[in-house]
Amino acid sequence: MKFSTRLISITLFASLGLLVPVAGANVKCASIFTDHMVLQHDVPLPVWGTAEAGEAVTVKVGQQSKSATADANGKWKVMLDALPVGGPVKVEVAGKNAIVFDDVLVGDVWICSGQSNMGFHLKQADNADAEIAAANFPNLRLFDVKHRTADKPVDSVGGKWEPCTPKTVPMFSAVGYFFGRDIHQKIGIPIGLIHTSWGGTPAEAWTDLPTLQSDPDFAPILGRLNNYPAQYPKDLARYEAAVEKQKSLPADAKKPALRKPFPPDANPYLATVLYNGMVAPLQPYAIKGVIWYQGEANTGRAAQYRKLLPAMIQDWRRTWAGGGSPSLLNASDAKAAQPGNAFPFLIVQLANYSANKPDGSSPWAELREGQWLTAAKTPNCGIAVTIDIGNPTNVHPTNKQEVGRRLGLVAEKMVYGRDVEDSGPTFASMAVDGNKVRVKFDHQAGGMEARGGKLEGFTIAGEDQKFYPAEAAIEAGDAAGGQVIVLSSPDVAHPVAVRYGWANSPSCTLYNKANLPAPPFRTDDWPMVTAKAR
Repeated sequence: MKFSTRLISITLFASLGLLVPVAGANVKCASIFTDHMVLQHDVPLPVWGTAEAGEAVTVKVGQQSKSATADANGKWKVMLDALPVGGPVKVEVAGKNAIVFDDVLVGDVWICSGQSNMGFHLKQADNADAEIAAANFPNLRLFDVKHRTADKPVDSVGGKWEPCTPKTVPMFSAVGYFFGRDIHQKIGIPIGLIHTSWGGTPAEAWTDLPTLQSDPDFAPILGRLNNYPAQYPKDLARYEAAVEKQKSLPADAKKPALRKPFPPDANPYLATVLYNGMVAPLQPYAIKGVIWYQGEANTGRAAQYRKLLPAMIQDWRRTWAGGGSPSLLNASDAKAAQPGNAFPFLIVQLANYSANKPDGSSPWAELREGQWLTAAKTPNCGIAVTIDIGNPTNVHPTNKQEVGRRLGLVAEKMVYGRDVEDSGPTFASMAVDGNKVRVKFDHQAGGMEARGGKLEGFTIAGEDQKFYPAEAAIEAGDAAGGQVIVLSSPDVAHPVAVRYGWANSPSCTLYNKANLPAPPFRTDDWPMVTAKAR
């Protein structure tokens, strides 16, 4: 695909080195700037790095010229005027030294973050061989952030920009790739994907310290962070004792898997350490938005997640708009905030996984509710529902194509303003009629249907708060139009509450004509099983 024939010559004072100012050192850019990068179009573009203290730095874009002077710590930053979609362009780097960044595009840049389902490689996904063979998209660019923990925000990341080819894509995020590919093909502009994830990690690991300090509900999280150095020797001693015990067991004895504890300076599960090591050094690189696939590690604390995830989102928006971590850039950078600080944040709602509990409680359902409420109540947030494409016995479902497609639909509708349906039927209201409940839905997209022929996944309860499976039927609605679902159970004479998909691995068969599933929901606000977990 060809883009603008206008060749933009951008002169930056930069290099690929780390942002560690040294007397007499060459001018350098942040490590996110490399060959093959994608620059965000039509917004002011922050460019920053290091140089000798007091050194004048000039950034040129065609006829545009911007200048800055490195401060006493050797840090500099300029804000380029917005660039139109286009490329490839050559980026010329000049200062006391000279470097050229080749094959640079101007398009949309998306961050792809979370835990292992975001990190899940394309080579592990369904139909991987064929998908990889077809992944030849020269205007789709990939940056894979290397794992790094840090106790304070750092200024560099490992990784480099690469064009998407069958050679570069197999180890890249499958969800990120499928999302980026769909947007690239439908919107028709260059797309840059920055993948930064780490398997098994909780949301607080991706959140900065001031945000966690701002709410007393997060105090236990910080307590675990602060107590870990003292706890680590005890954990290590227990691990070593368990290893010795296993050595004494018969060779054919069943031996449980043992995991050696991380030392304090390398534990990715602690609060702030991944924000510091894998997010802060990306800021304030201009981006279009974020896709986020995480939550499994927080299911035991789902009630807390209802506050934690929105706080993390606002944290990222605040620090990105303010020029990044204050420890990395000049204090005055906060006054030069990147426009659009409420950038789009698209969440993957967790899929069905794990055995259902006999009492009907579900930490996973509560976590999904936290994700849904975050998307509903946080400006410029969207959500892709995956309750129907998980695997009850494997936390890593392999159908990442559909996850990427549904994220892409949300982006098309919310971000790119296209007239597409991006949601399955969503709960609108309920009315009790004797021993029945009539439930109305939005996003019917021409009508609702029971996939497989039988409508499953609904439960109802009376004042005793005991839920029973409901008989469900789709019926024509009132004069206002649309269909309704009528629910009843012989065990509930006077229903007061409805739940749908409220289990770890529910059977959910309600779809609309757009082939999208209804998200789980509940109409009650009865106590959560994870309410006290912090």
